[in-house]
This record gives sequence, structure tokens and C-alpha cells, in this order.
Amino acid sequence: MGTEKKDLNKTAGNAPATPSTQGKFCLVVEDNAANFFLVARLLENLGINSEWKTSGYEVAEYAGTLESIDFIFMDIMLPYEDGFGAMRKIRQDHAFDNIPIIAVTALATEEEMNKTILAGFNGFLGKPLDPDEFPKQIKKILAHKPVWDLNK
Repeated sequence: MGTEKKDLNKTAGNAPATPSTQGKFCLVVEDNAANFFLVARLLENLGINSEWKTSGYEVAEYAGTLESIDFIFMDIMLPYEDGFGAMRKIRQDHAFDNIPIIAVTALATEEEMNKTILAGFNGFLGKPLDPDEFPKQIKKILAHKPVWDLNK
């Protein structure tokens, strides 16, 4: 029983949730349910709550209804409107100027990462996400430090 409780309080990569991550909130924009549930689980292990939107066109309006957002994970390849368009819409509302928007994509190439830099994203995580690196990446994001990682 004692080891079970210990395991429940650990995150991927054996990093415990910390006060710097506990109770934070991430809006995840991802059209693939399996990918969302993986990200949500990794975030949950760090004490971070998340909500899910499946397309770029609805995320800007939805983000405006939320009480608080600490960061946004934005897939690039989305139906109806891609992550670039959704990010531009979110940035039009200056209330989100200081919210890190991180591109999370399976198009994990230097070229794609450079496109996200030029577009104004605050970071880039290539899929598949690395569960051992994820806690460190999240702590950097929450500290408003850029994370540019192809995860290869």
C-alpha cells in the first residue's frame, strides 16, 4: 500500500508535482482524442488541469470564456483552421498577450519549428512527447522561458 500511494504522487519521469505546477491550467487544442488524453494525463500528473478543443476556429472564442489560462498547447494540423490561424486570432485579444502558446505537432522538423518561431509561437514540442522531459518542459513554459524541442 505504501508504494502505491508513492507512485500516485509521481509524474512521468518520476518528477513530483510541485507548487510551481499545482493548480495551473492548460488549454489543449488537439483534434486527435488519443493525443489529447495522453497530454491531459501528463499534465494531470503534474497537478495541471486542462480542457480540450478540437479545432482552431473555435478556440479563440472559447479561450475568452475561461477564467484563467496559464498556457496553451496548440496542434498545428487542425480541421477548419490550422494552429497558425488560431494562434493569430487568440493574439488579437490582448488579454492573451502574456499567455505562452506552444506548438505541439507531429511535423517535428527544423523547418516547421522555424515557421512557428516566425509566426510568434512561444515554443515548440514535437510529437511524440517525451514523458521524461515533459515535467522540465512544462516548468520552463510556466516560467515563461521558451521551449524549442523536436523530441527526437
